[in-house]
Amino acid sequence: MDAFAIPVLPEPRDEASAGTKERFLDYLDFYRSAIAVKLDGLSDADLHSSNLPSGWSPLELLLHLVFMERRWLRWRFLGEDIDDPQGDDGSDGRWTLRGDDTLAGLLSALAAGGQRTRTIVEAADLTDLAAGGAEALGGSPPPTLEWILFHVLQEYARHAGHLDVVRELIDGRVGEDEVPEEV
Repeated sequence: MDAFAIPVLPEPRDEASAGTKERFLDYLDFYRSAIAVKLDGLSDADLHSSNLPSGWSPLELLLHLVFMERRWLRWRFLGEDIDDPQGDDGSDGRWTLRGDDTLAGLLSALAAGGQRTRTIVEAADLTDLAAGGAEALGGSPPPTLEWILFHVLQEYARHAGHLDVVRELIDGRVGEDEVPEEV
């Protein structure tokens, strides 16, 4: 796992000293770690194929998570002008890999995106409104950073659950078999 710059992390502890922003950031780090753990050790064939009716592969799901976090924090919240904010959308509605997408590359992008999210969140207030323009916000009123973080967190939690099922179908590994209870 160390080759991908995403450490294996336990679920964050319930510490009275942790504020809401730190709790969000800790859980986002935890779920990025859970995603990396679920993908670790899969063959190239397993990473690129699907056992699901939806047809998405584990690597396509990882691509989606990379673009999802980037889209919500940089494009929508900060209002940055970024190339291809919907880069995980294919013409058929599925997440579509590009020719140079690899597990190592996408996990590195996930880790870098997590570091960027931490920087953004630490510099803002949870009540700050998204600065993205009409295209980024789809004509909706701008959400708060707190709402965005809840949304991003639920995306990670939901898709980590999907990967739990995929991994169980591939090789029987279930739940949090590889995630330590404590640091």
